Amino acid sequence: MNRVKQIGLLAILMVFGCAVMAQQKKKVTLEDVFKNNTFSQKSIQGINWMKDGQFYSTLQKGTAGPKVVKVNVATGDEAGVLIDGAALGVNFSSYSFNADETKALIASEVESIYRRSSKGVFHLVDLKSGTAQKLLNGEKIMYATLSPENDKVAFVKDNNIFIIELANNQLTQITDDGKWNQVLNGAGDWVYEEEFSLSKAFSWSPDGQKIAFIRLDETDVPEFNMQLWGKLYPQDYKFKYPKAGEANAKASIHIYDLISKKTIKADVGAETDIYLPRIYWTGEANTLAFLRVNRLQNQIDLLYTDAQSGQSKVILEEKSKTYVDLNYNDDLRFLGDNKGFIRTSEQDGFKHIYHHGNDGKLIRQITSGKWEVTNLVGIDEKGKKIYFISTEASPMERNLYVINLDGKNKKILTLEKGTYSINMSKDFKYYIANYTNASTPLQVTLNESSGKLLKVLEENQELKGKLATFAMSEREFFAFKTVEGTSLNGYMIKPSDFDPNKKYPVLMYVYGGPGSQNVMNSWGGTRDFWHHHLAAEGYIVACVDNRGTGARGRDFKHATYANLGKLETEDQIAGAKYLGSLPFIDKSRIGIWGWSYGGYMSSLALMIGNDVFKSAIAVAPVTTWRYYDTIYTERYLQTPQQNAAGYDDNSPITHVYKLKGNLLLIHGTGDDNVHYQNAVDLVDALIKADKQFETMYYPNRNHGISGGNTSWHLYSLMTDFIKRKL
Repeated sequence: MNRVKQIGLLAILMVFGCAVMAQQKKKVTLEDVFKNNTFSQKSIQGINWMKDGQFYSTLQKGTAGPKVVKVNVATGDEAGVLIDGAALGVNFSSYSFNADETKALIASEVESIYRRSSKGVFHLVDLKSGTAQKLLNGEKIMYATLSPENDKVAFVKDNNIFIIELANNQLTQITDDGKWNQVLNGAGDWVYEEEFSLSKAFSWSPDGQKIAFIRLDETDVPEFNMQLWGKLYPQDYKFKYPKAGEANAKASIHIYDLISKKTIKADVGAETDIYLPRIYWTGEANTLAFLRVNRLQNQIDLLYTDAQSGQSKVILEEKSKTYVDLNYNDDLRFLGDNKGFIRTSEQDGFKHIYHHGNDGKLIRQITSGKWEVTNLVGIDEKGKKIYFISTEASPMERNLYVINLDGKNKKILTLEKGTYSINMSKDFKYYIANYTNASTPLQVTLNESSGKLLKVLEENQELKGKLATFAMSEREFFAFKTVEGTSLNGYMIKPSDFDPNKKYPVLMYVYGGPGSQNVMNSWGGTRDFWHHHLAAEGYIVACVDNRGTGARGRDFKHATYANLGKLETEDQIAGAKYLGSLPFIDKSRIGIWGWSYGGYMSSLALMIGNDVFKSAIAVAPVTTWRYYDTIYTERYLQTPQQNAAGYDDNSPITHVYKLKGNLLLIHGTGDDNVHYQNAVDLVDALIKADKQFETMYYPNRNHGISGGNTSWHLYSLMTDFIKRKL
């Protein structure tokens, strides 16, 4: 055989082989996603940098029991076991070191309360001797925290704050008025925890002589009654939940002196209908700082309080015609040697970093530009540098940058396109990077602060090997302009055997809430692989980030202020019309689904866009903002008393008579967040409007609708609905 024939035959065999391989690749099944955990990622858990910067610790969970190991940064090798759960006989799930790393608190038998709160059994471990001391004889407590001098632990139990002296187990109760559904000391209530991310609400002073804490009196807050099913007589679970326009807890700040055993109250101003969501010790033992937020959340004040007298003064205030989002600008850091503080703000239209003196006066704006700082990673005061994550490369990506404290010499440290999160060492010599993009699962690396790669800690090779055996297409990103000229970002997932000459049905996925973002160059989770399963069944799955979402500046995000639902729905309808204009899309078969805010959006889209959408799935949706909590809802809509139209004009309940397509409504009866009441009222309105629909409730399941066989059942239900109705 001559060489030309050999080459030709080889080419034919290669083409045939590729075709066979393509045919042999598997479809993504529901079992893969929800039964077999085929696509679960590996990660490095519980990483904590140690004080000398040459080691970090990590939590390892093995069959013998959990252990915390010390890892040498230079070599990547284990340098010893710091805490051995098996030797201690404690199956702990979390740990924290004290400042000098001689002791650690470990938590076991942890019992979740709400999203961020929990209680558990705590042990104090002496890292030198390896012995453990059980706190409070094993009673479950909350937020156990060592004093700076390592001789005491403060914690919350039954809504009161206690201090235990480790040398003799002497217990001091520093508050005594705590009571369920009435008063909380040192802990956030439901709405503070959910919307301000405040669960632990106390802090030791730097010298260990004082404890500052937030007290919440929720006596006047209306109770919500959530029935729990499964017994002969259903049980009532009543908790304080302030719905929009209703009374909030009355907040106050107190400082307990361990020497005098007296508590003083900080002056927070004359107005009582306020929020007090943050306390900070400034670095001086007698100066406490705190944030004060007005009810409408369009003004945030920073105040200093004298810890001995309680007298306060306003240091800085920020106002907005719309709102100042505390969670979005929660980066306040006090510098040493009276050099002021660093904070972030979107006051110039994009979230950036600012340096203020101790008196609150602006020293300089450190970063600027039409991009956002999304996370303040660390401040190297000695090196006069700030490390931060930003969207400068793209709103759909997150990269690590460094800049001098004087605002000069900004430099990007992570060069790959995608999404990074960073854990930096205390001496700022190293960082651990968690990186993904739309086609790459989690990669964890150890790097020098210059960006130089030292070691790959995890790259999910096993998962990559599995992925290679499945027929999947990558996310394709796109952008389009609405009729008003607004550019919106989106992505789509096509079937792996996509044929541009065919017409495909589309399922859009939406969240769409203020400051959120779904369209990112990052690895997806369980829902993403469900979307891949649908693609394997012949659907195109698409997602569009509407106006009001994040990473594109204040004006884009705040456009939906006082009128939630209107512009977002218009943008989802515009997205569906854009997709329907593509030659490979069947515009008569476009559906939409979402969860929580996304369930609200999918309901509205199906009703208002009844000539565009054929079907919708709404999971745990808000159906009227009158039923949601004060902090979140009033931030964007003001109160119902001030802005009734903003609450009612874009409620799905208002638009039920427009329903033409197929609706599947799903809710958990144990949802403490978006109450099942939302679904009940929408069902009632649909019945009154004589509209047929499908619904499923999940007994006792919370907002996440999970546990046991639940996720499998839920996604099987939704898959069946899509196949029947799209």
